[in-house]
Amino acid sequence: MCGRTCLTLDPDQVLCACKYPNEKLQDDAKQQKFATPEWRAEFNLGRRYQASYNIAPTDITPVIVSAAHFAEAADDQKGTDRIVMPMMWGMIPPWHKGDYRKHGLTTNNCRLEHLMDSKLYRGPFKRGQRCVVVCEGFYEWQTTKQAKPSDREAYLLYVPQEADVKIHDKSTWSPSNVKLLRMAALFDVWQDENGDKMYSYSIITFESTKIMSWMHYRMPAILETEQQMNDWLHFKHVSDSKALAALRPATGLQWHRVGKLVNNSRNKSDECNKPFEAASKPEKPKGMLAWLTGNKQKLHQNKTTNDEVVIKEETAKRSVDEISPTAAESAAKRTRCAPIQIAPPALKSEPEIKLESTES
Repeated sequence: MCGRTCLTLDPDQVLCACKYPNEKLQDDAKQQKFATPEWRAEFNLGRRYQASYNIAPTDITPVIVSAAHFAEAADDQKGTDRIVMPMMWGMIPPWHKGDYRKHGLTTNNCRLEHLMDSKLYRGPFKRGQRCVVVCEGFYEWQTTKQAKPSDREAYLLYVPQEADVKIHDKSTWSPSNVKLLRMAALFDVWQDENGDKMYSYSIITFESTKIMSWMHYRMPAILETEQQMNDWLHFKHVSDSKALAALRPATGLQWHRVGKLVNNSRNKSDECNKPFEAASKPEKPKGMLAWLTGNKQKLHQNKTTNDEVVIKEETAKRSVDEISPTAAESAAKRTRCAPIQIAPPALKSEPEIKLESTES
């Protein structure tokens, strides 16, 4: 499954990192040339993408789609057939009315096994609304060990990089040489009562194979090759069955353990993706100062308990895949290529999201 990601690039840098080989640009010498996707900004009810070391469901992130979804971009002169556009993580049910954040369903992940039986996901899939979520890596908590949810070890998983590239250290790479992790997803378009649109997506997951089963029983559908990318994105030329066949378990992943900072989605520090051993450790106070500091921290913890993310059991109380149409209706009624330094954004005023489950 996938409940948190990391992407610290601005829009121009995302485009640079998403360059891809394009046959339309090949010359007579058959030298491979690369195309750069176009960035398509959408209103999305005023929400914008913000680079972050700790991205959570309901955040806005860059997503790759086929240009064929937009007539004006399908046959442009630049030769690109891919578009990168911001979308909200967590598909909004099209039948939902009211606040888009209050539909009551957990939709950040979509189970591949139930895709064709789901009222929410079957429609977007049959309409060819396939997309690819890009990030530097995703966070996962180890559930195979006996431990309280708040004590589970967190890991950052990412694509194998060149020997001198350390994904957690931006001084060792640039958008032109980093390898982003690419996850298959489905998207849909929701409209509010004023007709304003919000694009949103769900990441596809399936049962973990050996590469991740030691950590968690589910894993996202990761696209490792350009052929898989093309088969998943080109909905006008690739059948549904062939597109599904492109969703194979990843054969190469790397990871390292991270600290507990990532447990709370309000924490946007660049320490979130650092290896656990390298994470900065505050110096312990001594003597009377230690006693006073300890009491102060206890009082603070009592006041902020409700702000802490508690990662609960993996079985969701209400899963989109198990929802019947009748139940669903009832629910409805209720630079360019240079690294940059990301400053932690101001805390959002929205309430903290508690991860009941990251699986639908």
